[in-house]
Amino acid sequence: MSDITQCRLLLDPPGAGAWNMAVDEVLLEWSVEHGGCCLRMYRWEEPTLSLGYFQAYRDRWEHAPSRDCPVVRRLTGGGAIVHDIELTYSLVVPSGHPLGCRRNLLYETVHNSLIVALAEFGVATRLLQSPEPTQRGEEPFLCFRRRAAGDVVAGPIKIAGSAQRHRRGAVLQHGSVLLRRSAAAPELDGLAEIAAGAPDARQAAPDGQLVKAWLPILSEGLVLTWYNKPLSARETRRADALVESRYASPQWTEKRGR
Repeated sequence: MSDITQCRLLLDPPGAGAWNMAVDEVLLEWSVEHGGCCLRMYRWEEPTLSLGYFQAYRDRWEHAPSRDCPVVRRLTGGGAIVHDIELTYSLVVPSGHPLGCRRNLLYETVHNSLIVALAEFGVATRLLQSPEPTQRGEEPFLCFRRRAAGDVVAGPIKIAGSAQRHRRGAVLQHGSVLLRRSAAAPELDGLAEIAAGAPDARQAAPDGQLVKAWLPILSEGLVLTWYNKPLSARETRRADALVESRYASPQWTEKRGR
């Protein structure tokens, strides 16, 4: 499917919201500059609300359970996500890669591989085919209350979704796998509430059993092989600069999306 067979892999410890978003942008810049693919798996050091790129900041106050959570704004679109008991991934792919120029194929390839990985834990999930239409202006605030073709669902419950940001030369895809209900989003069930034997937070750590099961399936679907390469000193400095200038900045978080 592609001449690109090597994919950089980062399995990161929990990080602050601003740091996590900054690292993902650094990896997008790296893909634009070097034409490489990169997959990053990570968690969050505290419950954090991330707003989609186009969401209005003021809307966060309408969701009472997450009012005490720190808030960041993603590069990718879609609804707000309470990042708590979940596994998050980011994937950057050059625009010239077959998956990079076929938006739905990238979603479906990643989501189908997750479905196969969850089946190894005895958890039955599927791709959502035709969600019920919503009227204009009625989209729920939270991403996991929204439905789109290609989401991963267990029965009627959405347990994984993704969003993309296209930049000249590369594509960034963010996604979250909801593991368990969070006190900051009590209206959302996760895998633990709907499936016995579902991977728990320990198993879904970047070095846990879920990721170990998922990576070879994802590798086959994307036609990529992994090589480990953590952030360089230069990339770390760039991420620190993005934290200060953008992701920890009220100007970025509160003003954009109005």
